[in-house]
Amino acid sequence: MNDEPRWLDDTEQHAWLSLLAIVLVGFPELERTFRPHGLVHVEYGLLAALSNAEDGLRLSDLAGQMNMSASRLSHRMRKLVDLGYVEISGDACDGRVSIARVTEAGRRFAEQVAPAHVADVRRLIFDHLDRDQTAALADALGAVAGKLGDTCPGAPKGLGARSV
Repeated sequence: MNDEPRWLDDTEQHAWLSLLAIVLVGFPELERTFRPHGLVHVEYGLLAALSNAEDGLRLSDLAGQMNMSASRLSHRMRKLVDLGYVEISGDACDGRVSIARVTEAGRRFAEQVAPAHVADVRRLIFDHLDRDQTAALADALGAVAGKLGDTCPGAPKGLGARSV
């Protein structure tokens, strides 16, 4: 058995450092779209997920889909409920279940902010890539996301719901 670490080669290290730059610089840049509205990206992600679920989602399913703990989801949902963007109600068939639904105000807000968010995603990522590079990025990240989804029940499996 070999306990020697499998060090990254030059290409892997370049890919890893580039991914870190996107996470550490790109994601905070994306947050700028939501800050004037008092939200962060994860809250917009919750609105987008709920907007794609016409009948709403069980809170437990939403937590799994967003890879959030129940307490973190509860905190974020309280804020969205207070803003009037989301409503939570009991399930008519199972009183132990809570269902979250986007409100009309939440849908209007998401539709208002989506164009700026998409423009930011294009400006930060896709405007720097040609079609072949975009396809390669989608393929590579889809493979990684699929494996991450295998280890995290409820996590998105690569090509999930449209969230931009």
